[in-house]
Amino acid sequence: MIAISQRKAQLETRLAELKARLDGIENELDGHNSPDWEELATECQGDEVLEDLGTAGQLEMRQIAAALQRIDEGDYGVCTKCGAEISEERLDLMPQTPFCRSCAA
Repeated sequence: MIAISQRKAQLETRLAELKARLDGIENELDGHNSPDWEELATECQGDEVLEDLGTAGQLEMRQIAAALQRIDEGDYGVCTKCGAEISEERLDLMPQTPFCRSCAA
């Protein structure tokens, strides 16, 4: 069983990674201004992918922030829907999850 302090450190590390990635995505999106139409079209397609990655990253960051709050409040590892304990295996795969396997299905 992983200690709560280790889970918290794991979540904080992932949050820092996501922040760095999102900063890189933002810089990449801001850097596009090619005068060549073909190149600009290619950049726009790439921008859509970057925006999707950014949106997914922001969602994960919100989930991690909520998990860190649950840790601080002493509710981490308890399903927010039914109140059951979230299995250690599930937390290993998705440490930010607020739901047990049954409620997530």
